[in-house]
Amino acid sequence: AFIATFVEIGGMLIVGYFTGHMLGWDHMDSLFLGGMLAMSSTTIIIKAFEDLKLKGQRFTEMVFGILIVEDIVGIIMMLSTLAAASADISTLELIESVMRLLFFLVLWFVLGMYLVPSFFKRAERLMNDETLLVASIGLCLGMVVLATHMGFSAALGAFIMGSLIAEAPSAEKIEHLVKPVKDLFGAVFFVSVGMLVDPALLLEYAVPIIVLVIVTLVGKLLLSGAGVLLSGQNLNTSMHCGFSLAQIGEFSFIIASLGMSLGVISDFLYPIIVAVSVMTTFTTPFFVMAAEPAYQFTKKLLPQRTLEWLDRYT
Repeated sequence: AFIATFVEIGGMLIVGYFTGHMLGWDHMDSLFLGGMLAMSSTTIIIKAFEDLKLKGQRFTEMVFGILIVEDIVGIIMMLSTLAAASADISTLELIESVMRLLFFLVLWFVLGMYLVPSFFKRAERLMNDETLLVASIGLCLGMVVLATHMGFSAALGAFIMGSLIAEAPSAEKIEHLVKPVKDLFGAVFFVSVGMLVDPALLLEYAVPIIVLVIVTLVGKLLLSGAGVLLSGQNLNTSMHCGFSLAQIGEFSFIIASLGMSLGVISDFLYPIIVAVSVMTTFTTPFFVMAAEPAYQFTKKLLPQRTLEWLDRYT
């Protein structure tokens, strides 16, 4: 996951930067564009996998790993941006922020291995369905509060607590109980994203939006697939991962908001990136479904010697 993520993010930073320059944007707009195009959407991908009943397959586990590493790299990028753009933040404070992140990850490991699973194991007999649901959501919101106070995104905190509860003996039951709540907030998320789209701006910036949608779909598909392939996975898994990660989402909004709050990017960049996110959200399930036919076609197209070399590399 680390190898694949660094290939994808490094590649998309470069592709996004040069695309911004081609569109006539200045240095900071292009740099932030690269950062925004590098981040895939955890919410959209997980929703697509659930709706298409693909959870539990080898490539979906790899995609989840990449999404976690992306979030961590995204946080480090945001901290670096704050350090570079604001004279109030020193190198020492940046190191302190990175150390907080490392502490948070160690806490994640300790909680995941010992405390949370043990809590659910011991309290299982004392809890009915309602208590189990409230306890699970309470733990989730508690981790969100902790992550927010430590300077990280609420989404990362919620994601981490979800991974901890997944280790509990009653994880399958909790997943069933939380589903209605998840569907409600999933609907709120997509409505809120839709409300950010101004149809007038779509027409005004139609050309850059179309260019960025194409760059996102093609760039992330190729770079994500190549990163997974370089990490030692087979061609089938690599192509499925590449097709699944071909979109941008909520983390891109956070990066855009950061740039605007620091006053280092233009105002038009935020609505453009939201429009690109919405369009790539619509294409995500179709790309996920197209992965298998694309793999079969590529397999027939490649020479036998190349396929044998890929097998040896895997």
